[in-house]
Amino acid sequence: MSVERHIAGMLQQIARQQDIVEIAPQGSTPKAAALAHVAEQYGYTYGMAYRTGFKNSLVQVRMHRDPQPDARVREAATIAAHPQAGNGGSVPGLEQGSLKPLPEAVGAVAVLKDLVTFDVMAMYVADRSHKVLVYLACVVLTVLLLIDKSPAEAVASGGVVALLCTVAFKVGEIRRGKIAQRLTDAGFVAVRDEQGGQRFLRPGQQLPGRTDRFAA
Repeated sequence: MSVERHIAGMLQQIARQQDIVEIAPQGSTPKAAALAHVAEQYGYTYGMAYRTGFKNSLVQVRMHRDPQPDARVREAATIAAHPQAGNGGSVPGLEQGSLKPLPEAVGAVAVLKDLVTFDVMAMYVADRSHKVLVYLACVVLTVLLLIDKSPAEAVASGGVVALLCTVAFKVGEIRRGKIAQRLTDAGFVAVRDEQGGQRFLRPGQQLPGRTDRFAA
């Protein structure tokens, strides 16, 4: 999908003043962060990100309509400054015809990229129960390999898979930890959502509630 279609599709959702705007730019975290920044200029705020689609190839970002008065002021100013956005005109924070952020938006987009990446990586940084399931799967694989291979070969193959999974878990934890530190340094606050997952919010922000407004 072209850049123009990505932007136009998102702005059509925004024009309908939807409580939730979904962004899915073909699996690219930088593109998702750039579009999320644009949505913020129209009075939305970052909600969450996750992978979806065939083989989890899409990065889906969910933006929530910010109920704060300053968000409506920001929205009105953006509409006035970019009346042709989505129709070939300029788009707030991005270079013309591109999803590359303008110099003044680079920092804000980088923070959004960290938020998106942190959330997306949640499915790859398994908790204890998920790790148990993965290692059980390795045991099952070893048993299945015994049908066609010698015990030594089956155990070695299952062991290699288990080792690779262990390394992947560790690398993911280290990378996610570095992102968490950057977000903390940027002033974000770590919280737990209803499922117990770690999230980062701006000071004063709360997790979106079931009504698609910020829960009290």
